Amino acid sequence: MSDPKVSAAVASLYNTYPFPPEPILDEPPPGYNWRWNWQAAYSFCTGQKPARDNIRILDAGCGSGVSTEYLVHLNPEATVVGIDLSEGTLAVAKERCKRSGATRAEFHHLSLFDADQLEGEFDLINSVGVLHHTSDPIRGIQALASKLAPGGLLHIFVYGELGRWEIRLMQEAIALLQGDKRGDYVDGVKIGREIFANLPETNALRRREKERWEMENTQDACFADMYVHPQEIDYNVNTLFELIDASGLEFLGFSNPQVWDLDRLIGKAPDLIARSQHLTERERYRLIEVLDPHTISHYEFFLARPPIPKQTWQVDAEMLAAIPEPSPCIYGWKDSSNFLDYNYQLVRTSDAEWKFLLACDENQTKQQTVAQILQSVDASLDDVRSLQKQQIILLRA
Repeated sequence: MSDPKVSAAVASLYNTYPFPPEPILDEPPPGYNWRWNWQAAYSFCTGQKPARDNIRILDAGCGSGVSTEYLVHLNPEATVVGIDLSEGTLAVAKERCKRSGATRAEFHHLSLFDADQLEGEFDLINSVGVLHHTSDPIRGIQALASKLAPGGLLHIFVYGELGRWEIRLMQEAIALLQGDKRGDYVDGVKIGREIFANLPETNALRRREKERWEMENTQDACFADMYVHPQEIDYNVNTLFELIDASGLEFLGFSNPQVWDLDRLIGKAPDLIARSQHLTERERYRLIEVLDPHTISHYEFFLARPPIPKQTWQVDAEMLAAIPEPSPCIYGWKDSSNFLDYNYQLVRTSDAEWKFLLACDENQTKQQTVAQILQSVDASLDDVRSLQKQQIILLRA
């Protein structure tokens, strides 16, 4: 069961340090996050564009409204609801969305465990960096699952224990030095910064902070969230799938599949790859994280409530009959064949791929099929498959 004392302590932290501490703007937020764009996320998970965009979205543990604001602006036909247990942070979220024109957002002072008080079900639930700060993550994910509509997506982010070993040690060190002042988060930040400033430069904790987290932790709110949080549960692959299984939902995959590709670690050793073939998918995931522990500092993934149709486009006739359009989460492609993809990584498309992509832009009014576009563009079905696989175009049956 959830612990009211834990919830109160977590709320107190975020009342002191509203998080995330991004500045409030008088305009829509810059850029995009494909995970919060319904069309892009749905296509990533299923291989095809969703049938409708007038959906309901829940931002569960919305914090200061950074994700809520994006969810409103990136999904112009959706209604968006944000919940959080910190009143102080919710006040920031409301002001943020008001200032940027994200007027389709409504907010409720609720914890994840109280999600059942919300009316109806949701097509997309976003819960980033929340479950691991609750006293009962299994009950939390079950509460969210109960609000997910059939065919809906649940986007989750939780911490990984192997890639955060140094954070747990520093958390303990700060707590030991705080003594009976634990719960005074301003004091905790002061002590933590003093520790880092005075540890020998060769110290492993100081080196790791400088290499990986220092830029992120320049703001006290980020430092507090990382090092003086009153409640944190870190996962490994085994405990992660215990959490997922408890949700009763279908696991669709990690949002960073390239990290979970065993070939990147031992692909040059065919014998080792052959030996890995007898492993289950979860065992392969576990092998990857124990071979590369520093990389796996978190898990970000999608779950779904069936039925959720999937399309691989392996049948030529099906792809030829599909209607293509550019992904809403690519940048700079109208000016150059080299542009930023859905992960803000530079992609270099071939001349044929780029010409097909430009034709897809015009196709948003024409609604032509892949076959019809290929009649006027010097490109092949392999080019179309390449664009779809890279999430550069979306396909609708």
